[in-house]
Amino acid sequence: MDTTPAVRVRGLTKRYRGVLAVDGIDLEIARGQVFALLGPNGAGKTTTVEILEGYRDRDAGEVEVLGEDPQRAGRRWRYGIGIVLQDASDLTELTVRETVRHFARYYPAGRDPEEIITAVGLAEKAGARVSTLSGGQRRRVDVAVGIVGSPALLFLDEPTTGFDPSARRQFWGLIRSLAEDGTTVLLTTHYLEEAENLADRVAVIAGGVVVADGDPGTLGGRAGAQATVSWLEDGQQRTQKSHDPGALVADLTSRHAGVVPGLSVSRPSLEDVYLDLIGSTER
Repeated sequence: MDTTPAVRVRGLTKRYRGVLAVDGIDLEIARGQVFALLGPNGAGKTTTVEILEGYRDRDAGEVEVLGEDPQRAGRRWRYGIGIVLQDASDLTELTVRETVRHFARYYPAGRDPEEIITAVGLAEKAGARVSTLSGGQRRRVDVAVGIVGSPALLFLDEPTTGFDPSARRQFWGLIRSLAEDGTTVLLTTHYLEEAENLADRVAVIAGGVVVADGDPGTLGGRAGAQATVSWLEDGQQRTQKSHDPGALVADLTSRHAGVVPGLSVSRPSLEDVYLDLIGSTER
């Protein structure tokens, strides 16, 4: 098994007309990992991803994707990359089967289109025209096209925009199955719940720099942050922050004869941490 990183970036820099869009970014993504790249619009996220995909040149820094420099890599390297854009253009008058077969022809060793259609949950819609599918089903066609070449690395740009909650969770299951099969996934999303549910690691970009990088459960000191303990007392909602919520709950339990009305204990969500990180950068 190849243990080299799927993506390795050191000091990545990009300017547009003198404006620094990406300012010395460092990133490393292990093979088989689901990695979420988060950041507000204009933070440098899209530029970074386009450089990794080989669609945009950098001004400075070192970039290796699947062991090669995207700025110089050839066709063979591109066969290892799958890309699902936010606004993918479909051959809408073709059927699902025809669409996947069409794109499979571009690859010298693509996967069986029928196998891919089944893998993305569209076996019953294989003969349906893409134009007749729901938004979630069409997104699955986009993913089928993105993975039909058996990519080692899959880029997903805002994959569930416009999905209802049920379709979004079904799509998450598909991404997890791809990761379990060994595909490395680089995900950009504005849904913090999506990043928390799917990603092994998360990086937050703001102002062209990485302001946090780590496990979603511990990002930005989240695991060690104060917990918020809430309960009802004398008909009033009480709230107290504590670094030792267990001790506070034990004290409350003793005071309320074993049952604390309306008790809840929560730590900062990923969204809380994210907003704090990008807010600090903007300030």
